[in-house]
Amino acid sequence: MQYFLTSSPFAPGAPRLNPQNGFVDALKRALPAPVPALFVCADPDRHAYTDKISQEMRWALEDAGISLSAFQVLDGRNQGDAEKLVKKAGLLVLAGGHVPTQNAFFQAAGLKQCLRFFDGVVLGISAGSMNCAATVYAQPEEEGEATDPAYRRFLPGLGITRTMLLPHYQMVKDSLVDSLRLFADITLPDSMGRTFYAVPDGSYLLGLNGRETLWGEAYRIRDGRMEQISRENEVFPQSIDEADALPSKVCKQSFDGNIHLL
Repeated sequence: MQYFLTSSPFAPGAPRLNPQNGFVDALKRALPAPVPALFVCADPDRHAYTDKISQEMRWALEDAGISLSAFQVLDGRNQGDAEKLVKKAGLLVLAGGHVPTQNAFFQAAGLKQCLRFFDGVVLGISAGSMNCAATVYAQPEEEGEATDPAYRRFLPGLGITRTMLLPHYQMVKDSLVDSLRLFADITLPDSMGRTFYAVPDGSYLLGLNGRETLWGEAYRIRDGRMEQISRENEVFPQSIDEADALPSKVCKQSFDGNIHLL
């Protein structure tokens, strides 16, 4: 399995894939042509919305020159067919949305079990990327979530990666939730004994054969501290097994348009 876990795969203000940090070229190289795609929703009951954003995703893929032999949608209308649909797919697109809502749908549909023998490409978008982790950090985002003692901030995920991503950093870094600063008052305390990676749109985590690299601007949050680990057009190398043990200062690799999994 190869996976691209993005903050957002779209270019700013345009319904097209974002070529930043070699994303489009790398995705095209990873996919056979043509490829059958399956779009997995974030909310199983918002059918009209899922139909709209899935079509936008399809148009963006085709606009980028990715040939699709099929394009199907998995949501609450057909979740009983999840295993059959996943088996047919070569590209699995996991939508963005509300993390706990999508997480509950993934569990209800048995998506983790469906992926046991999946050998295609996973493209995660925002919440979809977050829910790929073995343990998902459901960073509070809606009013009431930060102060609700019953709100679960850590959830079981798909187990595709151990890396816990926090998307849209450029948008939410100064956000308030329940009058609390999202990062200073919520996320940094939650990082004690854990590691999160905050990424803006245009950056992504690439995984292949047990190795991972962060492409583009990224920030590591660990034990209540936050540091920038890479910038635009840089690659931050890490292995799935060694990600939490990396030293603070890591030699960064310059971006040259080609994939180098270290």
